[in-house]
Amino acid sequence: MSKITNLINYISTRSISLSAPREGKRNFRKFVIANKRGSQIHKQQQMSASRELEIDKRGVRDTGYYQNGRFVTVPEMIPELIVPDLKDFDLKPYVSYRADDVIQSEFTAQQLFDAVYSKKIVNDYKQGKLDAEGNPLEPSEDEKLQPEEAVNRAKRTGSDIF
Repeated sequence: MSKITNLINYISTRSISLSAPREGKRNFRKFVIANKRGSQIHKQQQMSASRELEIDKRGVRDTGYYQNGRFVTVPEMIPELIVPDLKDFDLKPYVSYRADDVIQSEFTAQQLFDAVYSKKIVNDYKQGKLDAEGNPLEPSEDEKLQPEEAVNRAKRTGSDIF
């Protein structure tokens, strides 16, 4: 009998909270949400109204910089698409599904060395253009490169390293 009365008393009692009413609510202004709606003009109007909002550009780089509150466009920073002229081109712009599959093994460091340096090393050896340590007496441009300069050349635009 006492268990039932305790259960009824527990259910029927009310509690009073003395905490602030905003403590339990979430402040959504601190959460960064990517802009998914609205035109670019609308977003810029929001930016001018309050500088707290930040436009999510989704990886697109600016084509200029801000100077004294104004945007200065730099023509060199505007992307330029270079497309070849295919006016009198005989081949089709696609590959047929009937084309044979090309199976090629991975290009190893040994194969790269053989393709680039082996002929010059053999020619230098046959012509006696190596010193006592085996280094070339007349090194080519590639052989003169320092490691840092080779890495910088590999990271330049147009190289095949991505």
